[in-house]
This record gives sequence, structure tokens and C-alpha cells, in this order.
Amino acid sequence: MTHSYPLLPLRDIVVFPGMVVPLFVGRDKSVAALEAAMEASKDIFLLAQLDPACDDPEGDDLYDVGVVAQVLQMLKLPDGTVRVLVEGAERAKLTELRKEGEYVVSDVELIEPETVAGTEVTALMRQVSDQFGEYAKLNKKMGEDNPVDLSEIDDAGQLADTIAAAISAKVSDKQSILTEQSPLKRLELVMSFMEGELSVLQVERKIRGRVKRQMEKTQREYYLNEQLKAIQSELGGSDDGEGGDEIAELAKKIDETKLSEEAETKAKAELKKLRGMQPMSAEATVVRNYLDVLLGLPWGKKSRIKKDIPKAQEILDADHYGLEKVKDRIIEYLAVQARTNKLKGPILCLVGPPGVGKTSLGKSIAKATGREFVRQSLGGVRDEAEIRGHRRTYIGSMPGKIVNNLKKAGTSNPLFLLDEIDKLGQDFRGDPASALLEVLDPEQNDKFQDHYLELDLNLSDIMFVTTANSLDLPQPLLDRMEIIRLEGYTEDEKVEIAKRHLISKQVKDHGLKKGEFELTEEGLRDLIRYYTREAGVRTLEREIARLARKSLRKILEKEATSITITPENLGDFAGVRKFKHGMSEDEAQIGAVTGLAWTSVGGELLTIESVTTPGKGEIKTTGKLGEVMNESVAAAFSFVKSRAPQYGIKPSLFSRKNVHIHLPEGAVPKDGPSAGIGMVTSIVSTLTGAKVNPDVAMTGEVTLRGRVLAIGGLKEKLLAAMRGGITKVLIPEENVKDLAEIPSNVKEGLEIVPVAHVDDVLEHALIDRAGPIEWTEADDLALHAGGQGGGQGVAGGNVPTAH
Repeated sequence: MTHSYPLLPLRDIVVFPGMVVPLFVGRDKSVAALEAAMEASKDIFLLAQLDPACDDPEGDDLYDVGVVAQVLQMLKLPDGTVRVLVEGAERAKLTELRKEGEYVVSDVELIEPETVAGTEVTALMRQVSDQFGEYAKLNKKMGEDNPVDLSEIDDAGQLADTIAAAISAKVSDKQSILTEQSPLKRLELVMSFMEGELSVLQVERKIRGRVKRQMEKTQREYYLNEQLKAIQSELGGSDDGEGGDEIAELAKKIDETKLSEEAETKAKAELKKLRGMQPMSAEATVVRNYLDVLLGLPWGKKSRIKKDIPKAQEILDADHYGLEKVKDRIIEYLAVQARTNKLKGPILCLVGPPGVGKTSLGKSIAKATGREFVRQSLGGVRDEAEIRGHRRTYIGSMPGKIVNNLKKAGTSNPLFLLDEIDKLGQDFRGDPASALLEVLDPEQNDKFQDHYLELDLNLSDIMFVTTANSLDLPQPLLDRMEIIRLEGYTEDEKVEIAKRHLISKQVKDHGLKKGEFELTEEGLRDLIRYYTREAGVRTLEREIARLARKSLRKILEKEATSITITPENLGDFAGVRKFKHGMSEDEAQIGAVTGLAWTSVGGELLTIESVTTPGKGEIKTTGKLGEVMNESVAAAFSFVKSRAPQYGIKPSLFSRKNVHIHLPEGAVPKDGPSAGIGMVTSIVSTLTGAKVNPDVAMTGEVTLRGRVLAIGGLKEKLLAAMRGGITKVLIPEENVKDLAEIPSNVKEGLEIVPVAHVDDVLEHALIDRAGPIEWTEADDLALHAGGQGGGQGVAGGNVPTAH
């Protein structure tokens, strides 16, 4: 038989017969259906939706079995929704839906409930009831507010419906129970669903138990720690509990710091040791210091690297004038790093004389790349523990400079400048240069071990830059570095540096106001020429500072309101001239030759003097010459002897005269073979009486056959010649290739003459050079027989000596 009832679709709920449920109704059709039911018999058909999100369900959106229920109570709320209390009565099957006005009417067929009996049914009902009791104990959601009493229920179908309404299950699972007509099958379905839920609830109970035990353990540890803190406070004579707070703080730091796995294990082990120690004991202090160092390192902290190459070029150009080759090499290095995001590659070593800007160039590189800048001076460091740290077994042990500076930088990828690496000490106390081999090797420094930390520390993200005045370094250390040479500045470059940086800096440092101090370009050039003779600009800066001080004094003493320094009044402020801009000798002399030398502070002019004295053809050297230079003198003398007739020298002269060669500034050690052609020129000039052109300087090694060999440090030597007022420089022909790296103003200011043989040198260097003489075999025989071969010196006349 078919019955018609207003339809109320349900979302996320299934109502069973005998179940009283409160519902909140908001849809207009559903409210209209409720009102229609209240006006009639108060019966309504409750049917679950397949899709809860559907707002206007049709026949295909609904299940086909629902419950006819009676509306017990209806209450309209202020927000327009309706709260209704319904009680399920009996199952019904949907046959047809039709619309009547504002609501939907459903035609349904009532499903008669089945009754079953027997021992099997009774056993199954007891089993289901017991299982539900266990389920109710585990499920915290079934509180005392909603008790379910199963003892009064003796019908299998009613029992299945009551339990199905109470358990937590999906809508589709509950709907399958509602659809099933057989009470036995419904009980079996309920039992299977409860079985699944029970397994989940048991796992939840285990988890809750584990969490509870952990909390109890934590609370217990806290309580015991508080007791320990109180006991330690009493023993230590203080009641502030600082020890416990400190340990808690260290533990928090360990958890928050991104330590490596090895470092975290070590830190926790040290903290565990610290917990069991007396706070005031010496060992506790050692452990605390260790943890402070370990946790103070920048684990996982990196500064963001700038990859803007034009901006880097702009910063380098703004901070340093000139040094184009050096800046190009640095930009190339930064370009590779920007593309690959890796630092693998050689360590940069900036080599050059003092004052050319090596250290400040390191700062500029850090600024250009966005790295933190850390500088460590290695001058006078003798102990390898300075690099690697001391072992913790020693009292007062500390980590090495690498770890300390890394901690100071605050990031794991700073620019680390190792200054004055050539000044490292090496003696019985240690060899720090060997300790640096690991630090400066990109293939090894990702596992650097500091003796204090005893952990692998990754240094591969650090950009290492070293500086040195010379390459007097152990070969393995040199092999790990890429050498970038910074030669001295030309006069024009010094003028530009002073105008851009030095003058403005000294004006600011001395508190001079704008317009109070001016140094004209001509005055600046005279200051450079007559008061400084250096490769860098440090002395120049000191001289400018002196001018600023004297100017400020005159202004404060009301002698002037502003000072302008020109070549005319430079002497009043800078004092007596310290150097001559030009040759020390203004006129050509016999035996006095200007050579060129390279030193760690740049190029220098080297005067070579020689005279003849009565003797037996021996040669004497003074001026603190090194072994190589003495050998060079001997080779030059032997060459002159072998070519004596061609140079207008009678060989008999060597049996009557000694040659004395001296290099002034006798306290300064001198060595190297590059003064060879200067020695030959000086000896020939002395023995022939030909004067040497004072405007010519020369450099080159000489062989016994008179060939001129290549030398090093050409740029520094040419800069020294230019500073010294030389106009013509003789260089070895093999060094012509190096002229490409010489500044154009130097090449324009000097006449550079390549020479391949000593004959070419003498042609350019000597004035009024004597021609060759005839020397026969008879002259040799007469000389060996004891004769003097005419005994009249050079070309038949007396040989003058140079004084």
C-alpha cells in the first residue's frame, strides 16, 4: 500500500526507527515540507542524500530507503533556520517524487519489520551487546550524557537499529544497515562495523597511553631536576638556580641550532656530562666553554651572495683606481661563482709591495659579493695551534683563529682575508704554514678539523683571499693559491688616487671645512716626486696628512682663512726635499752605471760603481752582495777578459790592475743575476775610461758568451726608472713580450730599448767608447815572458780610475 508524506532530505545523517534526533533545517523546500507535515498528521519522510553538497536533490540524488518519522517539536530561529525534533517510526521505500507547491511529496511503501527468534539469534544479540559495551568504553565521544541501555531490548531488529544509530560510521555504511530488512544480517553488519572501529579505537588508546607515559616521564624529570637544582643550590651556597637555567638554555640552543649530525651528537653528549657535574667545578667550566664555542658557530647561516657583475665592477672601480688586470681577474672569478654557485677553485693570493691596496681590495671583493668580511693577520704567527686550536686537555685551551673568526663573522660563507701570509714564522715551536695547507685546499677544507672542536667543520663555502709582499712561501702552499700580482703605481695613477681618495679622506680626518685646504695638481706632483719614493701610496698619504695638519694650525692661529699649496710654497709645509727626481749624479762618470732592482716594496734604482786599483787582475766586491750576485760579477769579469781587445782593453792590463765593484747602501742586502749587464758596462767603462750615459738604466742577466737573458719584475723596474727621471732603459729582448702589460704612459715616458747582446748594451750606454785594438800572438808571448806589453794602459795611454 502506498502512502504520501512530505519529503525532508538529510545531509550526513541516517535516522533509524525508534531514534529521536534534533535536526537543523535551512533549505526553503525542507522548511515548507515541515510546515506541511505540522498542518497534517505531523508525519514526514526522512531520506539521506547521496551527495551532502547538493542543495536541490532530485530522485537520483537520494537513497531509495528511508524512515517515516513524526515531528515532535519545531522551533524557528532568528537567523531563518528551523530546529526540529523528530522520532523515527518505520522503514519505507521510495516509489515516486512529485512537487506540490513549495515542497516535494514522496510516495512510499512501508516495510513491515521482521521478527526472528531462536538460540542463534539470542547468542548473536548477546555478542553484539558485549561488543558494543567494549566499544562504548573505548569511545570517548559516547559520554554519560547519551547513555544507551540495551538490557531492555529483546527484539533483534530494534537492537541492531539502536546500536547502528549510536556507533560512528560512514553515511553509506549506516544506509546499508537501514536498507537491510533481515534483523540477523543487520546484526552481522553492525558487528563488522564495530569490529573495524574497535581496532581503530584500540590504536588510539595505545597512542594516548604512550603520550601520557611520556608526559609523566617529562613531569618526573622536571620534578627531579628541580630537586637536583635545589640540592646543588644548597651545596654551591646560592639559591638562584642559575645552573639549571643555564643547562635548560643550552638544551634549547642545541635544539634550535641547525647543527650537523656529528656536532649535535657531540653537543648532547657534552650537555649530558655537564648535568652530572658541580656547577662550580673546573671541568664544568671547560664543558660550558666548549658548548658556547660550538653553539656560537654559524651552523647553516649564510649571507646572500650578490651576483650582479656590473655592480661588482662598479664597486671595485669606485674603491680602487687602476689595477685593471687585477680587477678583471676578480670579476672573472666572481662571474664563475655567480653562474655555478660553487666556490671550488684556487685561492686568490694578492702579491705586491706595501701600500698598493691589497687589504682594501679584499674588503672591496667582500662588499661586491655581499659577503661578511673577516681579516686575520698572520704576521709573526709561529704556532700551528693559532690555526688549528689547542686540544681541550690543556688549561686555557682555545679554538684556532679560523674557528674564532668564523664565529665572529656570523655566517658560514664570509670572505676570509689571510693578511701577510709570507710573514708566517717557522721554527722549533711549530710550522703554521703547513697547518694552512688543509685550510686552503678546496678539496680538503670541507672536513677541516680544529683540535679544540674535534669535529669536521665545512670551510668550503668560505672565499679565502691571501696577501703577501713576496712569494717567499713553502712550495706546497704556493701550489694551492692563484697568484695575482699588484705592481706599484705610476705617478699619474698616484695623482688620481690622491685626488679621488687621499686628499678628501685627510681633509675629513683633520676637521678641515670645504674651501679651507687645496693642493694643486702641480703641488701634488712635486710632493710625489720629491717627498716619496715608493710603490704604493702610504707615504704619500702621510705627507698629505702633514700638509693638512700644518694648514689647520695656520687657520686656527688666524694666519690664514684658507690654504692653497703649490710647488712654490710646498717646501714651507712639507720641509726639505727628501729625494731628487732624477739621477743622483747629474753628469756622466766613468764606472758609474744605473741598474734596476726589484724589491718587496717595488722597483728601485741600483747604482753600480767600479774603480781600478794596482794589483794582479783580481776582482773585489762590496755592498753586502749575495751569492748569486757575486757569481754574476765573476761571470761579467770573465766575459770582459775574454773580449778585452774588442773593447779596446789590453789583456796585459789585467796583470797590473785589480777591479773593485761597489753597490752603495752597503747595509742593504742585494742579490740576483739581473745586474749582469750593468756589471759588464761598469767594468768596461772603468778599464777603457769611457763615461756612462747618466740618462740610461739597464737590467738583464749576462752569460759568459755575452748573451742578455730575461729578468723578472719588469713593470716595477720600469716604474722605478720613471720615478728616478731616467729617459732610456735597456731591457732583455726576451722581455719584449711583457711590455703588453706595462701602462701606456710608462712606455710613452721612457725609451725602452731591447738588447740581445752585451755589444748592444755598450753601444747605448757608453759615451766616446774606445775602438778595438790589435793584439797578436807575439804580444801574448811577451806578456807571459814577464814583459809588460808596452805597459801604457788603454790604447797606449794611462788608464784613468773612477773616483
